[in-house]
Amino acid sequence: MFGTDIGIDLGTATVLIFEKHHGVTLREPSVVAVDQDSGDILAVGYEAKSMVGRTPGSIISVRPLRDGVIANYAMTEAMLQHFMRRVTKGTQRFFRNRVMICVPSGATDVERRAVLEAALEVGAREAYLIEEPMAAAIGANLNVEEARGKMIVDIGGGTTDIAVISLGGVVVSKSLRLGGDKFDEGIMRYLRRQYNLAIGDQTAENLKIMIGTCIPLEEDKRMTVKGRDLVQGLPRQIEVTSSAVNMAIGEMIQTLIDGIRNVLELTPPELSADIIDRGIVLTGGGAQLNGLPELIAQQTGINCFTAEKPMDSVALGTGKALSEIDNLRSTGRSSMLVNLKRLSRKRY
Repeated sequence: MFGTDIGIDLGTATVLIFEKHHGVTLREPSVVAVDQDSGDILAVGYEAKSMVGRTPGSIISVRPLRDGVIANYAMTEAMLQHFMRRVTKGTQRFFRNRVMICVPSGATDVERRAVLEAALEVGAREAYLIEEPMAAAIGANLNVEEARGKMIVDIGGGTTDIAVISLGGVVVSKSLRLGGDKFDEGIMRYLRRQYNLAIGDQTAENLKIMIGTCIPLEEDKRMTVKGRDLVQGLPRQIEVTSSAVNMAIGEMIQTLIDGIRNVLELTPPELSADIIDRGIVLTGGGAQLNGLPELIAQQTGINCFTAEKPMDSVALGTGKALSEIDNLRSTGRSSMLVNLKRLSRKRY
């Protein structure tokens, strides 16, 4: 007897796993803590993330995915195995499952093959790939099969995927190696340059989440930040405003909007008219950045809004697309949702 269908959003910052009939059952950071001396994996997910910047020299926290693709194959495989054991409650049920994993639209065939092989190595019966903007659109409950244009912008931890979708296919797309991680790095660089203060990844992420904004606020939000003074070498704390965070990430936000404008310039006129009517849909963790929809609408002249569940959209989309594969095959339309021809394999 075969198991259930599983969709995996293998993100640079977070891994989400969707189970048929159960929804999103796992949401964990894409981090692995490893003992360099023995090579043993000490922690995965939230536990490993809590160790980032706080471990002795022999222990390192590894992020096996970079810019939306696999940077460390062995660690990615180990991380997937750990998460799948959690989902399947330690049973072997995963070995009878069909799995669909998302990849950035700009991923190369080699990068796509690596993701596919990782799923097969941890024991999936069948493994398939779907491009992130398509999965995000399906998860955001857009009707991707109708002959009307929809624009989706998925802002993840490592990549931003921008696409115009119609008739079940991607008409125009662009993948930017820009996402939440780059925003964090921008905040760290800004505080280092302006205040001579070194902070860690998690502190920068907290700043972005708590007071980050893309547009000036009537009243600045403030947050106390602790780090190391680069001049004296001693611990120090300062107060950071939302205006400072806006300046830190402003250039990258503009690069993202320029990418959206570039895709709009390449979009056929009829589909452009549809997008004006229906607006631009934002998904992914970066879509929750304060003021981003308003800034995009201001600079493009097109209404922009965030999906109902932006963090879950890609994972939900992978699960929904996988559940429809058999129906699409029977009608000869499997290529409409998933590119299966070159990149699908089966293991029995």
